Amino acid sequence: MASEGSDPGQRGESDPRARLMQEVAEQMDAIEADFGDEYQIGRVITIVEVHEPDGKVGLRVRAGQLPWVTLGMLDFARKSVEAQLGQ
Repeated sequence: MASEGSDPGQRGESDPRARLMQEVAEQMDAIEADFGDEYQIGRVITIVEVHEPDGKVGLRVRAGQLPWVTLGMLDFARKSVEAQLGQ
């Protein structure tokens, strides 16, 4: 993951689109490294922290599947992160 645990804008990117596209490109590189060339992308959940000029911080969550599928994927992701922390 790009800039894991870093502050927003740490890389000096002023264009929010460029920052998000860089994150997607790095995620694709990581997927190819983990799974090779023969794979298909299934369901996707995006969670983006958005900082507004007035200091407000929001989250934008997009999940284009049934809510229980989204919750299952998020639960699996949480357990995966917890397992990584335990190592």
